[in-house]
Amino acid sequence: MRRGGPAALAACLAGALAVLAGPGPGPGPGPGPGAGAGSAAWGGRRPPRSYGHLEGDVRWRRLFSATRFFLRIDGGGGVEGTRWRERPGSIVEIRSVRVGVVAIRAVHTGFYLAMNKQGRLYGSKEFSPNCKFTERIEENGYNTYASLRWRHRGRPMFLSLNSKGRPQRGGKTRRQHLSTHFLPMLVS
Repeated sequence: MRRGGPAALAACLAGALAVLAGPGPGPGPGPGPGAGAGSAAWGGRRPPRSYGHLEGDVRWRRLFSATRFFLRIDGGGGVEGTRWRERPGSIVEIRSVRVGVVAIRAVHTGFYLAMNKQGRLYGSKEFSPNCKFTERIEENGYNTYASLRWRHRGRPMFLSLNSKGRPQRGGKTRRQHLSTHFLPMLVS
């Protein structure tokens, strides 16, 4: 059975050629071929990148650590790891505050995950600067969460659960430690 005709074939070929030719000079690691200093395509500058669609994004997840615990914020604001995935306080809402910065709130208890100046994790009823974490996807596919506000001797302080499910102080954590690696698992 024959579909279209010569016009459809011509349109298809034109589309394929456009894809092969590429978009020309545009945002990328450097100027494309033929894009000199006075290139008319972009006026010699990259257009500003827009990530506005990522702001305000809300995800419900369970944060599962590489040490095999689910992050939990209990009714008193305590932070701990639990092996039981259905435990109240283990479902968290990860809300994008701005690009790369998130707030983590336990859905069941309403407490925000926060880190103080000493690197201690706690639950806070009120959202504050202590509740902001930078979220980064590591090379192994896990996510790390570092306090946006506090650093220890110039190093970031990370959300971390040790091998017993207890939170570690931020000053003792490093990005490469498995205790700081979390998988945001879908809530079913």
